[in-house]
Amino acid sequence: MAVTLSEAAARHISKFISKRGKGIGVRLGVKTTGCSGMAYKLEYADESGAEDLVFESQGLKVIVDPKSLPYIDGTELDFVREGLNEGFKFNNPNVANECGCGESFTV
Repeated sequence: MAVTLSEAAARHISKFISKRGKGIGVRLGVKTTGCSGMAYKLEYADESGAEDLVFESQGLKVIVDPKSLPYIDGTELDFVREGLNEGFKFNNPNVANECGCGESFTV
């Protein structure tokens, strides 16, 4: 069981945490929404809770709540630039289908 960061994602997160002046990593999870049923949640984390699962990747912490882990186990969070756009990309091996807009998925 693990959720990891690519080098590009770790660089981007580290830069943001440095500018922000605090933080230990990112919190990843899923929520029920969208056309396909589930969508990713991503936020910067300052601390972890007692129930959280904490993974170390590229020198940063990736924090996941236990209910989300079955849906994102094995996921690599990447940071990509495509033309003029840039953003995080979830490389999730559990995804069975994604909606056309790319905002939600099913497992």
